[in-house]
Amino acid sequence: MKKRVLSFVLAVAMLSGFLLGTGGLRLSAFAANDITIKLHYHRPDGKYDNWSTWFWTDQGTAHPFEEENGEMVATYHLKPGATQVGYIVRLGEWEAKDVEEDQFIDLAGVLGGTVHVYVESGVKGHRIEYGSDVVKGTVIVGSRYDGKLKIAVKLSGPPEKEPTTQTFTVRGADGECAIESIKAVSNYYYLTLREPLAADRSYKIIFENREYTIEMPDYYASADFEKENTYTGSDLGATYTKDQTALRVWAPTAKAVTVNLYTDGDPAKQDKPVEQVAMTKDVNGTWVATLEGDKNGTYYTYLVDLDGTVNEACDPYARTTGVNGHRAMILDLAATNPSGWDSDKDPNAGKNFTDAIIYELHIRDLSSDASSGIKNTGKFLGLIETGTTNANGNPTGLDHIKDLGITHLHILPAYDFGSVDETKLDQPQFNWGYDPVNYNVPEGSYSTDPYNGAVRVSEMKQMVKGLHDNGISVIMDVVYNHVQDSGRFCFNQIVPGYFSRPGSNGSGCGNDTASERAMVSKYIVDSVKYWADEYHVDGFRFDLVGLIDTETINTVMTEVHKTHPNVVFYGEGWSMNTTPTKPGYTMTTQQNASKVPGFAFFNDTIRDMLKGSVFDQSTGFVSGASGKEFDLKQCFLGQPNWCRTPLQTINYASCHDNNTLFDRIVLSTPNASRDDQIRMNNLAAAIYLTSQGVPFIHAGEEILRSKPLGDGTFEHNSYSRPDAVNSIKWDTLSDAQYQDVYNYYKGLIAFRKAHSALRMTDADMVSEGITPVNGTPANVVAFNIQGGINGDTAADGMFVVFNANKNEAEIKLPEGNWNIYINGEKAGTEVLGSVSGTATVDPISALVLVKEAAPAGAESASAEKGSPNWGLWLGIGAAVIAAAAITAVVIYKKKSK
Repeated sequence: MKKRVLSFVLAVAMLSGFLLGTGGLRLSAFAANDITIKLHYHRPDGKYDNWSTWFWTDQGTAHPFEEENGEMVATYHLKPGATQVGYIVRLGEWEAKDVEEDQFIDLAGVLGGTVHVYVESGVKGHRIEYGSDVVKGTVIVGSRYDGKLKIAVKLSGPPEKEPTTQTFTVRGADGECAIESIKAVSNYYYLTLREPLAADRSYKIIFENREYTIEMPDYYASADFEKENTYTGSDLGATYTKDQTALRVWAPTAKAVTVNLYTDGDPAKQDKPVEQVAMTKDVNGTWVATLEGDKNGTYYTYLVDLDGTVNEACDPYARTTGVNGHRAMILDLAATNPSGWDSDKDPNAGKNFTDAIIYELHIRDLSSDASSGIKNTGKFLGLIETGTTNANGNPTGLDHIKDLGITHLHILPAYDFGSVDETKLDQPQFNWGYDPVNYNVPEGSYSTDPYNGAVRVSEMKQMVKGLHDNGISVIMDVVYNHVQDSGRFCFNQIVPGYFSRPGSNGSGCGNDTASERAMVSKYIVDSVKYWADEYHVDGFRFDLVGLIDTETINTVMTEVHKTHPNVVFYGEGWSMNTTPTKPGYTMTTQQNASKVPGFAFFNDTIRDMLKGSVFDQSTGFVSGASGKEFDLKQCFLGQPNWCRTPLQTINYASCHDNNTLFDRIVLSTPNASRDDQIRMNNLAAAIYLTSQGVPFIHAGEEILRSKPLGDGTFEHNSYSRPDAVNSIKWDTLSDAQYQDVYNYYKGLIAFRKAHSALRMTDADMVSEGITPVNGTPANVVAFNIQGGINGDTAADGMFVVFNANKNEAEIKLPEGNWNIYINGEKAGTEVLGSVSGTATVDPISALVLVKEAAPAGAESASAEKGSPNWGLWLGIGAAVIAAAAITAVVIYKKKSK
């Protein structure tokens, strides 16, 4: 994942060694005029189309450039009190940034007026000029309570008068808190209170008639808080029966909680509840209520009183919701089960993870192009339509996927996300969905009726069963590392700030999930288990799992495997800068792979080795780069430098992020012929589909998927691009060139399935069974695979060669007769020819040979550029001699009569 949703960064005035976590505290009461920022932007090329400025203090917003007095200016209004404002000058919807780093405007002491900021394209930093209307003064830029009796306060500058205990006022929900004394050190003031503040409450400090929030110690991270408020039960959310519904919500800091009941899930249609039910405080920070009668189809929210602030929030454990996920809905889950659901199961259960062939797909991409022939465009049900074809009669959709031979379908986010407005599905909208709103609810835009909470549940289950019935396991893409908007996320509305790490933004999406906190960890575990239990999901791909702690991931796997031992787990194990709220936790990164046995990681080593780094336009092994032999050997063995077992490496050349494989090849090899570029594509596929580990295919890669923008460029980050860019173009299958590539992929998959020697599960077995061949030419890598290894009775031996050169390569073979199953043109389980002694490998191609007990009967003329097939000729000679001997015996017997 890259920056797919808007980057919300807490604008902080970090006080080194003073303020930890948050800073840049905002005013909530104002006594001065608004501040207006005018950002003047200059581009030497004069091209300002589609450029804008993204400003933020907490939440970010885009502001276009408009001409003012011959200059291009973006205008941003804010209330006084913020000590700095962040900005990014960006192109379109994050297609590019003018400067990669976040930039900040210092507003310390500015109480109102116009601040002019001058930015030169491509240059870090800016120049500031204050307008004649600017009012300046001394403000609090940070205040922090030490958990005992002291509050440290920093001012933006020296005050007009020396502060006294009367200068500042500290106030909580129960009134003012007495200040005993004050001590000044430069611009810092240390207030000593008469009584300690309550650790679970919020407080304000007032200075010069302006109010600021005091930063409190992390009460949630304390041992006392977790001991008193960690709930271990399995009944959070709504537990439904026809006679009554039991509700339980975790809200340990609430003064009171009320349930609002609605007949409609759309706030625009019904703004007031039809009934309110007070909840009762129960064990470990939970609140409970019982609703009598059959409440199936009733919508509800929680009204949470937090020290005088009252928030209305959706249930974090909601089973389903109304439109756009604002209100939870009580649901009879059993009534949503499709026919045969009780006997539904994973069609690939009992197999090893390395037997899987994963196909990554966005639900909408499959059906949004008119050439798909699919009626339920962009819906769960569209994935299971059969009999669909393009205009030429080529299978599309599910029939295409099934024919390709994949075993597992990885579906991009299908939980409820926020970037598509479910009330406007008649308008063009698209998003990958990496902006979670309700983790346990299917996305409404993928259902045929987003207003009825039961429909999305029923149709997602139908999709899962339909895929299972066609032999395909289902993997969900889950995004527990961040939420769309941490401030408005329901969990944080109920327990403020608990779900997110204060001030941490390793995700690049404005917030990081505090998985190390007990009830966040429980929530993630419960959520994954729920999808496996209720929806029969067979696997989980964790987005940016490097932000989630290893303890949580291990607990997820342990709990799910108790009842679903077949479920697979993998994710993005990149190392990122995040700030856990408690010490002693390790994150689930590639480098910590040994700490999460059973969890696999995307292998960016093989990805970048094949096609070049995703961060530039360099070439890779298949596209002409030299010096990649070592990485190829390690990856083929399933042993990149961070991994020691094939079960933990996901081998791929492309995924939804970055350019498609073919687009990347075209961009990095502008002088290559199209035929050579296709050979590069096929060589990449041959490498990762024969390597040890788990192969992963980006949907459409097998038909040279492309995302052109119409100006000669290609989209590399299509998270919010329209269907015209993202859809799979099924009509390309009418072209023989595309059909050939499809058949090549199909053949590679069939060959992998036929040979367990390519699907080992143990590093020791790999070391024993595969020997890299020494002495090959530059840019040529070969492997000799032992016969019968990993129970591969179909082969007495296997010999694999990858030639990335633009000319043929001669390779000496081990003794024996070798049948050709994969070459530069074809792949599969049919013998293409046979060879012995020496093999000639075509330019930019793979050659895979199998030694078998007996020749498979292929014509020797099919052997491409191989040495004479002496084995076949010897067999023919033996047959001739045997026939002559039989004839002689017959003649002898006749003469003897």
